Amino acid sequence: MSLRVANISTPLGEDESALVDHLASRLGVGPSDISRWRILRKSLDARRRDDIRFVYSAEVELADPGAEASLAGSGLAPYTPERFDWPDAGSEPLRHRPVIVGSGPAGLFAAYFLAISGYRPLVLERGRAVKERVADVRTFDQGGAVDPESNYLFGEGGAGTFSDGKLTSRGSGPDVRRVLEVVADCHGKPSVVYEHRPHLGSNRLPLIVRTLRRKIEEAGGEVRFACRVEDLDLIDGRLNGVMTSSGHIPADLVVLATGHSARDTYQMLLRRGVPLAFKPFQFGVRIEQPQESIDRARYGPSAGHPALGAADYELATRAGDRDLFTFCMCAGGYVMGSVAEPGYFCTNGMSESRHDSPFANSGIVMTIGLQDVGSNHPLAGIHFQQRAERASYLIGGRSYTAPIQSVRDFFAGRASSGTLPSSYPRGTVSTDLGLFLPPVVMAALERGLPQFDRSFRGLFLKGATLTGPEARGSSPVRIPRDPTSRESPTVAGLFPCGEGAGYAGGIVSAAVDGLRTARALVGRFSWPQG
Repeated sequence: MSLRVANISTPLGEDESALVDHLASRLGVGPSDISRWRILRKSLDARRRDDIRFVYSAEVELADPGAEASLAGSGLAPYTPERFDWPDAGSEPLRHRPVIVGSGPAGLFAAYFLAISGYRPLVLERGRAVKERVADVRTFDQGGAVDPESNYLFGEGGAGTFSDGKLTSRGSGPDVRRVLEVVADCHGKPSVVYEHRPHLGSNRLPLIVRTLRRKIEEAGGEVRFACRVEDLDLIDGRLNGVMTSSGHIPADLVVLATGHSARDTYQMLLRRGVPLAFKPFQFGVRIEQPQESIDRARYGPSAGHPALGAADYELATRAGDRDLFTFCMCAGGYVMGSVAEPGYFCTNGMSESRHDSPFANSGIVMTIGLQDVGSNHPLAGIHFQQRAERASYLIGGRSYTAPIQSVRDFFAGRASSGTLPSSYPRGTVSTDLGLFLPPVVMAALERGLPQFDRSFRGLFLKGATLTGPEARGSSPVRIPRDPTSRESPTVAGLFPCGEGAGYAGGIVSAAVDGLRTARALVGRFSWPQG
């Protein structure tokens, strides 16, 4: 038996090795009486800016089992880890190995858990391996052309590879923990398993993605790059294979994990009669501020302390009859062009593990519903995104410069001029964002931004700029599936999965969806033969 000890509060600058002394004091024993301990949770308490502290929960095992039993009996909680369940192989035979379309978090984690279970999955990725992809992204940032198959959205690791590496999740439990353990085992920081807001940084993610792929391959799986799925081979409503840019691949089980920006795939599915539905999605702008201002607002006199690093934030408010909230906050980060289609432009953000940019940035978005897109067509959300992205591209001079406006000019109702500070690498063009932002978004920003500023003591909007549109925060499409089997209701053998299918909203939730899809497949199907 072990014990859970919660709410251990430590001052800034104290080394974590001193935790054992705090734990011993709480338990009323000596440090030498503790045979083993590990951190279960670490968070930051910044409610009092003059006394910011770290707060820990830990698992503790004492050398004397009798002492543990006595302490548990006195009201201290015993600790029993949540069990990670995995089924035995099912009985329904497969003719071919499972095919996974897409190597983002959902696809990679589905492939990993299928591979270690002996199913030898085949992963098809339209883009390039992460090493080549990094070079392609760097070429774009330096002013090069968009590569439609290797960019910030397509390629090994999916959009998550260049989206900051935040591993936060609204969910919890053994599946989330298992995903974080796999990340840690793939050269991620061990602390991602227990930190409240774990962050890897875009510079770390390529190595983690590549390591996960190698684990898949070592377990019998295969990954094929530059292999775009272009059609489904269907016979009487059942999968017989997929048509790809490299030819036909037989398959009776396909996990569709394409991500939220494979618009050509949505078109193909619609043409094939696969049911699709509009899904409410996030849309807005990206705000950029001096990181120093955010540090002072959040940490007061403790700003700049090496144990704290760059401050982040997570804000939400009611803006009239709509909610406005921050999304993908990148402390000490960079604005980037989230571009895969030539002739369209939208923004995203990223930061490296050092958080050493002088800028903070975050998406500020609202939820776009059916009432906003003006159509019940399943792809109406994509059309809504494309209108703003196309207009933004044209305003940017057809060169993927970012339209930008100072917050001061935004509230004055005038276009910005001159050069405004920004971390966006391809340059900006000062303008009026109202030229491409829908009126409902403009109204939410006008009402909500001042409320954010008040909560930050007037430092949230000081020196801030807005770029946009922030259009790819979540999928505007849902691909229906059975809630238990996870299979399409109309195409036997098709398993929609992850963010692109409308069932996740970030790296961890997409990875967990991939894990759970793999679990459902293992529990139903027997190992492939041959």
